[in-house]
Amino acid sequence: MTKAQIIERVSEQVTTLTKRQAEIVVNTIFNSIRNSLQKGDKTEIRGFGSFRLRARRMKEGRNPKTGATVAVPAKRVPFFKAGKELKELLNR
Repeated sequence: MTKAQIIERVSEQVTTLTKRQAEIVVNTIFNSIRNSLQKGDKTEIRGFGSFRLRARRMKEGRNPKTGATVAVPAKRVPFFKAGKELKELLNR
């Protein structure tokens, strides 16, 4: 499902919202999650799951073309953990 399809669904479900207003709602939700992660905070949506950051250590990798060792810097990556209700729904 794409972002455009989510916007379409929201505008269909909430008949008082136009497509433009539904787009603003969806963008606000995504931006809130993005901003929360950027600050290092966790975002939890009950019954769905949680978004948080995981730290990856610095490691040594290899250039596949030359075989030379390359230092891969430490970084933070987003991580999604599905909630209990979502897991149960998917495994029925």
